[in-house]
Amino acid sequence: MVNDKMVNKNVALVLGSGGARGLAHIGAIEALEERGYTITSIAGCSMGSIIAGMYAAGQLKQAKEWFLRVDKQLILRMLDVNLLSGNSLVKGQRIIRELEKVVPDRPMEHLNIPCTIVASDMIRTEEVVFRSGSLFEAVRASISIPLFFQPVQIGQRLLIDGGILNPLPLHAVQRTEGDILVAMDISGKDTMPVENKIPESIDVEGKLAYLKKTGIPVPKSWEKQIRQFGKSLDEYRVKRANDLGRNVNFFGLLDRMSDMQIQQNTLLALRLTPPDVHAVMRQYAYNTFDFDKAEEIIEQGYRIMNEALEKYEISQ
Repeated sequence: MVNDKMVNKNVALVLGSGGARGLAHIGAIEALEERGYTITSIAGCSMGSIIAGMYAAGQLKQAKEWFLRVDKQLILRMLDVNLLSGNSLVKGQRIIRELEKVVPDRPMEHLNIPCTIVASDMIRTEEVVFRSGSLFEAVRASISIPLFFQPVQIGQRLLIDGGILNPLPLHAVQRTEGDILVAMDISGKDTMPVENKIPESIDVEGKLAYLKKTGIPVPKSWEKQIRQFGKSLDEYRVKRANDLGRNVNFFGLLDRMSDMQIQQNTLLALRLTPPDVHAVMRQYAYNTFDFDKAEEIIEQGYRIMNEALEKYEISQ
């Protein structure tokens, strides 16, 4: 039994990027609060910026209820297709309007707790940290997945997804003396799923026996050729099954390159600013657009954070 008096309960919480996996942040926050922790500051980028902003606004419950209602049809309705700009598939304004129905926009300096949102400036190749100004302007910049959402121009900056440069902005959260640094990492290092199941061998002898049984004549000279063909076909099928390159098409390759970058940048952030509590969801646990699996993902976040906190408390 852990003595609560020996465990610091004030938390600076950092929420990582990762598309729909970011719904796990909701469950993680619920686990923290259920165990008596107080979140005194919060930071996030990309999907983490949405949850961070909604929590800091004191309306995470409403946000959770909204996400639980999201299905594929609603996702499609929120995509304001952008065919004219040439730099993105979606404008991104419609989703912000939907979010503002759940949590009205407000200045970040007026949120309940200090909130930090991180985006990436593609012109200067540097992080941009938001702690004041419009909450949803910062969120819109931070979620701008390159090629999917239109970049956001603020002054002479052209901003894209915060996860491009720092998917887990541990250094950016506004900490208070004596708090513990807690990271909810939803881009944990993982292995790309591939399909390389070895097929069963062709039953050449069985097929020849069947032909003889049914009275179809097979010349002896053909049998040797049929057996050789079956063997060659088996070898080809095994070789093809072991060809990992066939698992990756053009778009899959781009996606994997992004995944690798995010994983490595996350590991770098963890080395530079080690958290006291590191809760990890593997990168391939869910796809970027699995928002219709909200309940399942939230439950996973709750479980993962509970396990990380249990480990931390035992160590104190």
